[in-house]
Formats: sequence, C-alpha cells, structure tokens
Amino acid sequence: MLCAGTVDSEVDMAAPSLQDGIDKAGSPVRLLWKPDPSPWTPEIIEPEYAGWRQEQRAWHESVALSDLSHHMYDTVIEGPDATRLLQEVSANNYEKFAVGQAKQFIPVAADGNIVTDGILLRETEHRYVLSGIPAAQHWVTYHGRHHDVAFETDPSSAFRDGDDPKIFRYQIQGPLAATLQETVFGGPLPKTKFFHTTPVTLNGMPLRALRHGMAGQPGFEFIGEWQHAAAVKDLLLTAGEQFGLVCVGALAYPTASMDSGWIASPVPAIYTDPGLADYREHVPLYGIEGQRPLCGSFFSEDIEDYYCSPYELGYGKGISFNHDFVGRDALLKARDDHRRTKVTLAFDPDDVRTVLGDGFVHNYNRNRVEVGDTLVGLTYQSDSLDPVGTVLALALVDKQHAEPGTEVSVVWGEHPGTDADPDFPRLRATVHPAPFDEHARTRYRRNS
Repeated sequence: MLCAGTVDSEVDMAAPSLQDGIDKAGSPVRLLWKPDPSPWTPEIIEPEYAGWRQEQRAWHESVALSDLSHHMYDTVIEGPDATRLLQEVSANNYEKFAVGQAKQFIPVAADGNIVTDGILLRETEHRYVLSGIPAAQHWVTYHGRHHDVAFETDPSSAFRDGDDPKIFRYQIQGPLAATLQETVFGGPLPKTKFFHTTPVTLNGMPLRALRHGMAGQPGFEFIGEWQHAAAVKDLLLTAGEQFGLVCVGALAYPTASMDSGWIASPVPAIYTDPGLADYREHVPLYGIEGQRPLCGSFFSEDIEDYYCSPYELGYGKGISFNHDFVGRDALLKARDDHRRTKVTLAFDPDDVRTVLGDGFVHNYNRNRVEVGDTLVGLTYQSDSLDPVGTVLALALVDKQHAEPGTEVSVVWGEHPGTDADPDFPRLRATVHPAPFDEHARTRYRRNS
C-alpha cells in the first residue's frame, strides 16, 4: 500500500535549509549573486563531439542525437490522490490530460509568479512523472505530505554517487529524423501528436517515444530502462551513419532551447513570502533554489525583481482556471495585467565581434535590455547560433518595445553586486519573435 506523502529524494532535513542560507547571507540576492559563474552544461556528456558549430547545424540540416539521460531529475508521483495533489499546486488542465500525454508543468506561488516549470507525463490514471530541475518537484512533494501519494525521485547524475540512471533519454531531431527512425524501426512510427507518447519496441526492448524536440525540428525522445541504454544508442548510431548523424555535446545542447524559445530555470517565486517560511525550511540550501547563480549586468537588491509570470514566459495556453490551485486569484489577475512578453533578440554581428569576440557560446546572464537609457527588459539566455551567424538572446521586454524590428541595446557585463554603476559596453540588437526558428514558431506544434 502506498504511504501518504512518502518521498525518496535528495532533500536531507538535517542539512542546511534554503532559509538558513538566506539568513546567513542577509538576503536572497546576496545568497544567489555570483558574478561570472561557469555556464551550466549537462553533466557526463562530452563538451563537444564533432564541434559545437557542426552539432548545432546537424539539428537544422541533417539529424542529431542528444543524450538527456544525466542532467534531469525525475520524480514519480503515484497514488489515489496524485491528480488531486497536482491540481492543487499547478495551473494545468487535468480534465484534458490523457494517459500518455505530457504537459509543460505550471506551478505558481500565491503571488501568481512561477515556481519553475517542468515536464509532467501521465503514465497511468494515478501515476505521473515530473522531469526537469527539482524546484518544481520540491513544490509538489512539499504539498503532498498529507495526500495519499508516494514519491520516488531519480536525481541527476551529479547527485547519484556513481550509480547509473534508472532510465535513458535519447532525443533524435532534425530534417532527417523521421527517415532515420523509419530505418531503425523498420517503418514509420505511429502517428503521434506533439507532446504525446506512444509505446514502441526495438529489437524486443520496450520504449516510450515522446514526440518532442528541443530545437524546433521534427523528432522523438526515446525513453527506456537503463539496462537497454547502450544497445539502443548503438542501434541509433549505426543506422545514423548513412544520414550523417551527429552527437550533440554539452556546449551545444543548451543552445537548442533558443530555437524553441524556452526560457530555462526562471527564478522561483519563493524567497520572500512569509507564508512560505516553512517551505524555505523544507527546501535544501545545496539545491537549485539555493545555488543557481544570479549574474549579469542587471542587479537589484530585491529578489522579486527577478520573478516571472507564466504569461510572460508564454505558458498562457497551458493555464486553466477550471479548478482551484495555489496562486489562482493572482494568476487570473495577471492574465490581463502582465507588462512583459517573451522575445528573441538578434545581436548586431559587428558588435558581437567587438565586444564578445569568437569564444562566446552560451550563458544564462540577466543582462539589461535598454531603449536609450531606459530599462525595458532582461535577457535570460544568450547563445551563439552558428546557422544564424550571430548571438541570440531570449528576453522578457515591456510590451511596448516587443514589436519585431524594434531596435534595442543589450548592456553586457558582470555587475559587482554593489552600489557601483559600471560603465558596461552595449550591443545593438533587434527584436524578433520567440521562438526565433520559423519551423518551431509556425509548424512544429501543429496537430498538438
């Protein structure tokens, strides 16, 4: 029998809590402000296989394989109260949530700002798997303590102490992805809607195929038990030789979200609300909430200046008000009252060469976006995109400056986190839609 609210996770209640870290640092921003950190890349994966430029081109021009087995947390939520719990803590529509379907998980705090997103897959009527960074998973497990559910967490490889993952994820994407998949499976895969799964078998090995691709190109993620990981990868690599299959390394992989317009890891809206004091005592200091750095040319002593509404992030279509949930009233108000929207900024190539040089690939800096000397938004991710020939940035900007073709400037630098006002260089940039990739924006989610 399932135990109410049991959890197997990296949370150690004897370890320092997030609130302990905030108290010692003096404020949430002082805890998180870490200028010039190393940019995040997925663990275990080699930095480059064919070279990051060629790997980027592969998912646009041929076919690419990304190994997603190591950098994501997975939390299973199972039991009679699983759906009720998820309804209480997120804005998703559970009346229209089929078994085998996945959704962008949208948990919000009481103020209507996002805790952080994830991918929620419904495996059976009473069993879900929430994947991604663990901030959303902490939110669910905390609120599930008094529900008839059980949790089981498989952390990322950085926290496994040398153990193998429980499952593998191999993502095949690019214009030749369908042809490669037909070759491997001996025919086309079953017709599958975007973000839905279908069971498939490869040489007797059961897999789940999720129609999904991080770079806005056609493709599937193939998910299966770790014992089959090496055999499945070998079959994909062998069959992919004739199609010019390229493995994607750790440098290129994070840049794939630029094409699909996904802002990764927004700051969780959990640091200041007195009503979340117990939650901050529950969350570990040495986890995503206490260690993911803030950096860039934008600096504020108020952590709430870094919060985001799910509407700003583009999740409006996934929000449903057909049930009660934490933050519902605030989110209902924000539907017509959010000032920023998500865009892609294309940097002037000459300015990129002058300010950034040839060595820049990727970062998550919060850099100021200005019109004249006025702050109009922030960048959340900046990437060199070789097929585009310049640096792009995902940004949230005030709606009046979000029209495609608007000229803005990006202030580039690492604020010291003091009262100083550094004289940083500025790069000219032009506003484009998000997703930037036309296929991702207009055709990728067709029939979803």
